[in-house]
Amino acid sequence: MMTRKNSSRTGGANTGGAKSGGSKPSGSKADTHRVPMREFSRSLPMSLLRAREAVMRQFRPSLRNHDLTEQQWRILRALAAVDAIEVTELAHVAFLLGPSLSRILRDLEARHLIERKAAKADLRRAVVSISKKGLKLIEAVAPTSEAIYAAITRRYGARKLAELQDMLRTLEDSLAGMGATDHGDAEADE
Repeated sequence: MMTRKNSSRTGGANTGGAKSGGSKPSGSKADTHRVPMREFSRSLPMSLLRAREAVMRQFRPSLRNHDLTEQQWRILRALAAVDAIEVTELAHVAFLLGPSLSRILRDLEARHLIERKAAKADLRRAVVSISKKGLKLIEAVAPTSEAIYAAITRRYGARKLAELQDMLRTLEDSLAGMGATDHGDAEADE
């Protein structure tokens, strides 16, 4: 079990050398883990991950009922929004790394949920699209998915949800020019 060194509610720092009731004096090995950073639970990446987990926890049972992983659903949803897309662009849009995307596409293709063919302009590149069977699966999942969205909206509030999505988009846009070396191909859930 993890214990907190300081309270995230107060934002206060742990200035005492020993935990109450503990026997370790100030300067002990336990104190060497302090770093000059905000509390772990208050870090922006952790806050976003916790919020993402709270949201995805609502959708996972429905996806499991349709024998879909989160990543497969993400790909099907992305493909449903376009006629066809190159695999490299799909990786970028769906925030998946190439090797994982290749495996997921292979699985979806084996289930006849997507179609893959060579790009006309460059036969070395693959283009994928959703199949009729894939669209039927999305149509089967959609009512439950929309019901979950409606429940989240009722619980959190439509205005607050719209503001949150606007704020997240603004945050993403404002960080786009910071010069980070990662190109957004990170996988949050693999």
